[in-house]
Amino acid sequence: MTSIVAYDGASTPASHTLALVSVSKDAGTTTAVYREQVEALPLIAQILVTLTSRRLASGVNRVSARIEVPVMESVTNANSAGYTAAPKVAYVDTVEITGFFHERGTIAGRRLARQLATNIFNGIETTVTPVTTKPAGQLFDILAMPLS
Repeated sequence: MTSIVAYDGASTPASHTLALVSVSKDAGTTTAVYREQVEALPLIAQILVTLTSRRLASGVNRVSARIEVPVMESVTNANSAGYTAAPKVAYVDTVEITGFFHERGTIAGRRLARQLATNIFNGIETTVTPVTTKPAGQLFDILAMPLS
């Protein structure tokens, strides 16, 4: 599976590349974790994307993509002894998108649902070709998870 590359919504958009760091299977749920690899930031301050897949007893596949963006505290002044504390994560902004797809569904049907959701969420009112070669698209469309 390839890395995830996405641009942020800043006034001058920046590209973020997230590398696959782990794949695990626990009690029927497969989880893949992608993390940005910014050398100047501690691990707890890196953007995370978590993809999960689980087949429910009803035959429905539950897949989700969770994006976590940590926000660091702003440390501005030293104390009276001249010590400046290292910044910590103040909070984490999180978005999670979940799909429920019946076992009798097709790739085309899942792709249609995903692309409609993507276009509605992004406010896109024109024709857009779905991206099918990246991890989140593959999870939702063909129910594929990265291999460990």
